[in-house]
Amino acid sequence: MISLALAASLAAAPAPRAATSAETVVHIPRTDALQGVTAFLDRAGQSAALLRPVVWYAELHPFLSFDLSQPATLTRLGIDPTGPLTVSLRGGGRISCTRLTDPKVFQQKAAEMLVTASGKAEATPTTSGGVTTVNVLRESGGRAGYALKGQEACAFSSASGGFVDDGQGQVLLKEASRLVSKAPKSDARLAQLPGSVYVLLPGRGMVVGVDGSATELRLEGTATQLPLPPFQASGTSPYGAMKPEGLLFSRARVAPAGVSQAVGSVTASIQQVCPSCPPAQVSSVARAVAEHLTGQVLMVVDGVRSRPNLRTLEGRFFAPRQAFAAEVTDAAAVKSALAPLAKFPGAKATEDGYALDVKGGTLFVRLKGRQLVVGNDEAVSRSLLAALPQTGAKLPHAVEYTVDPKRLASGLNQVSLMDVVADKQLAGLFAMGLELGPLLSRSERISGWLDSTTGGAHRFSTTWTLPATP
Repeated sequence: MISLALAASLAAAPAPRAATSAETVVHIPRTDALQGVTAFLDRAGQSAALLRPVVWYAELHPFLSFDLSQPATLTRLGIDPTGPLTVSLRGGGRISCTRLTDPKVFQQKAAEMLVTASGKAEATPTTSGGVTTVNVLRESGGRAGYALKGQEACAFSSASGGFVDDGQGQVLLKEASRLVSKAPKSDARLAQLPGSVYVLLPGRGMVVGVDGSATELRLEGTATQLPLPPFQASGTSPYGAMKPEGLLFSRARVAPAGVSQAVGSVTASIQQVCPSCPPAQVSSVARAVAEHLTGQVLMVVDGVRSRPNLRTLEGRFFAPRQAFAAEVTDAAAVKSALAPLAKFPGAKATEDGYALDVKGGTLFVRLKGRQLVVGNDEAVSRSLLAALPQTGAKLPHAVEYTVDPKRLASGLNQVSLMDVVADKQLAGLFAMGLELGPLLSRSERISGWLDSTTGGAHRFSTTWTLPATP
């Protein structure tokens, strides 16, 4: 029975004609099944031009233009509007594979575009071993062409600059010829994920299925190389009954094997903003506390401070107003483990813990019953401590999170052009704020979950929701 189930799964699995050494692969099993994703992008594109379907349609083929929402534009090119489309991106260029309804029409339309690109009178095809190929040198630089066999065609373009031939075009032509010469292998990973579009990042071990509707964009995927600790299977969380609030609200159940890793990342951040804190004692306190953690954790980011200094490590650490809670097994033992903090530079004892003045702000460490709360903002820390429930509730996933897109947009707006000039690492956040900020401010919520799977891999899901009415 297991063998039959596996065979059935493989038979149903999408089979992308993906190029060897591709850095990114986009696979659409049926080009006529994108109505949901297109509906979302149509609405989202009203606020974020980068998401408009017309923008990413242009990236699906090296030299032909079509609109996947209008099957007639594919038919006029000889391409099957119900067939698959696979785009492989690699350092030397890209390859786009499609199924054809009329190879002669495809060749005619391709020839028209390639003649224009090369500035020559014609683009002469050659046939060898049943594969017909065209390979031209473009006036704008690099090469473009296609390989065709039967009803399958793989077109390519190289990314070379200048009117020169650096050999990449021939490499892509050879790969395109290989792809049309043999049936693609089914990818069982895709069969396990819902989606009308799949994005594969082979170098990162990541596969994501994308689907949607006019009000939702849904992503679900698997990854083998996420820099995350292992998480426990779903169960009761002491934070399960809490209502998600703030810019980011995330609760998780870290597996015992991952507790030290999770504590280590927090310790490293604290050490960065407190260089005067004795490293050996910081590590000693962290280890002692880690021994008494259940793995149940909660993180809350209320928002981003107004006009933060993002050009320093401490500025970036204190920019988000945040706190996290961790359940402990023995409150008395944890209180004893925290006692050395009293001797740290800038430390002050409070009624329920310590306040530690560090470079750029103050860290707050509080212990209430079996809950340890650490934060970089006093109000957020107190609010979280007061909101912790007396009883827990079951959660279906090991990690769950909710993002308030409006607060995220406001936070991204805090990154200024001068911040980017001072630190180019902030350019991505600045660009995200410019491009997606208006859409985020008009969105309802972003939420998702994550579970650990075998072999250190993770499975995750994210849903981006727009209001029911524009």
